[in-house]
Amino acid sequence: MPPPDTTPRPALRRVIPIASATPAQRSPVDEVARVLQICNACRYCEGFCAVFPAMARRLEFPAADVHYLANLCHQCGACLHACQYAPPHEFAVNVPRAMARVRATTYADFAWPAPAARLYRRAGLTVALALAASLALFIALVLALTGGLWHAPLAGNFYAVLPHGLMVWLFAPVFGWALLALGLGVARFWRLAPPGASSADALGEAVSNALQLKYLDGGHGQGCHDEDDRFTLRRRRFHHATFYGFMACFAATVVATGYHYLLGWPAPYPVTSLPVLLGTAGGLGLLVGPAGLAWLNLRRDPQQGEPSQRPMDLGLIALLFGTSATGLALLAGRDTGAMALLLALHLGCVMALFITMPYGKFAHGAYRAAALLKWAIERRLPSRLRLGSE
Repeated sequence: MPPPDTTPRPALRRVIPIASATPAQRSPVDEVARVLQICNACRYCEGFCAVFPAMARRLEFPAADVHYLANLCHQCGACLHACQYAPPHEFAVNVPRAMARVRATTYADFAWPAPAARLYRRAGLTVALALAASLALFIALVLALTGGLWHAPLAGNFYAVLPHGLMVWLFAPVFGWALLALGLGVARFWRLAPPGASSADALGEAVSNALQLKYLDGGHGQGCHDEDDRFTLRRRRFHHATFYGFMACFAATVVATGYHYLLGWPAPYPVTSLPVLLGTAGGLGLLVGPAGLAWLNLRRDPQQGEPSQRPMDLGLIALLFGTSATGLALLAGRDTGAMALLLALHLGCVMALFITMPYGKFAHGAYRAAALLKWAIERRLPSRLRLGSE
């Protein structure tokens, strides 16, 4: 029998290095990389959402993959409540907060132009309210100087106050700017880590998951955590009301545009017409949804996200709610002498929403949809671990 091997061996390395810096002292990308390395060793949350199976395909987490995974996260909070390494454990694993911090850098790093995103990120609520008020005041002053602010009832004829051509010239550049800036940001995000060629079934899966807000169900269909350990579907339902309310309002605008240019039917339209019905339904959704999201945002456990981003979240909520409230007020008062003033308030909110759209929380919808498509493509690829250098 050979003698025992007494050759000294090096001490085993710790699989999960714990840096001396606190999570707040690390960069957002470094903190997510640290957290996901721990999660990769644990795998307890693998069935919760798309983030964890996508994470399991990687051994390292460079910045491109971190941005992708952070925007794949829907911040339902299920993993935080299930995690054995969550604070106050020394590992301090908080996936929702780490991901939220990275998403804020996504909005800033990929935005065009970047300074606009940094301003909105620092003071989103203040910027949103000040911009909406300033634009509404500007439009009201223009109407006052042209004698159109106070009129006898005009039977809802907005174009008697603000000509159609002028309204188009005001809003077309703003809307075009929003689409251009948001499109450039999403294109940069996509090019950073392209997953490969898409397919019809991958696209269909991504669209379905986005429209259903699938991953706001906590991975088990019971919903998210808000202020305590209870599961609830409130966030998912309020998000649905907001999203489909916005889409109904957009559809109302598209139908009205078709009426005007294709059929030669200028506004105003009867209360029972399709544009008014769609706009009313959408307006109600944009009242209920943002109000509910604001309520949950203010009540939610601070551990579930990044508290410093609350002004940015509330800025979008305020603009959506203001657009809806002023739009419904305009509909109710379109046959009164206050119609022009209500029109100025509504147009100010809408323009502010379009201007800030690519730089704050609204952009997360576009980035998240792109991340869902990346995941739908990636999960159809041969299963293999990706190294950061690939």
